[in-house]
Amino acid sequence: MAGEDMNHKKKHLIVDKRLIHSMNVDVYFGMFFSNLVMFFIILTTGTVLFNGGIHQIDTVEQAAQALEPLAGKGAYILFAVGVIGTGFLAIPVLSGSLSYIVSEVFGWEEGLDKKFHEAKPFYLVVAVSLILGLLINHVGISPIKALIYTATLYGITSPVIIAIVLHISNNKKIMGDHTNGPWSNILGITTFALMTISVLFLLYTLVGNRSIVP
Repeated sequence: MAGEDMNHKKKHLIVDKRLIHSMNVDVYFGMFFSNLVMFFIILTTGTVLFNGGIHQIDTVEQAAQALEPLAGKGAYILFAVGVIGTGFLAIPVLSGSLSYIVSEVFGWEEGLDKKFHEAKPFYLVVAVSLILGLLINHVGISPIKALIYTATLYGITSPVIIAIVLHISNNKKIMGDHTNGPWSNILGITTFALMTISVLFLLYTLVGNRSIVP
């Protein structure tokens, strides 16, 4: 009994308010700068590439080559450095996230704080996902189209995910005294409605055009 009590205490996680505040600041800054970067990507694409007569890009290399004659050699180098930096940032996050998801589904040992022999399936998923990502560019699959298909799939599944989150966050058996307040529910339901309408419009467009990528 004493051993069970000790194990129970070890599994009890305590998160203080300072840590939660730091996490909130991290999320807010991350979302702000990610949307800021996305805005300038859209702005650059519209003002530089589209006006330059470049309306179809299938690879990252084509995007870099398209920028060079339009914005100069510096823009080409800056774009290349940005892509490399984005890769170093995104690849570990994406492969790690996938590994965490798969490990949670199958109940495997997980965590980047564990050594390889302590969580072999977890690290094998990371390795396999990285290898598959590297092979995409060598088997004739367009990375740009793959991103579009992935984004489309995320968009279609978003209303379902939002509905699940709303259900969990309003369930007292799960959240206890920390269920959603009125404003959180209003914003959540509004987001759910807008995403559902967007998905229906997307599906209507896909049925009409029979294609996601022109």
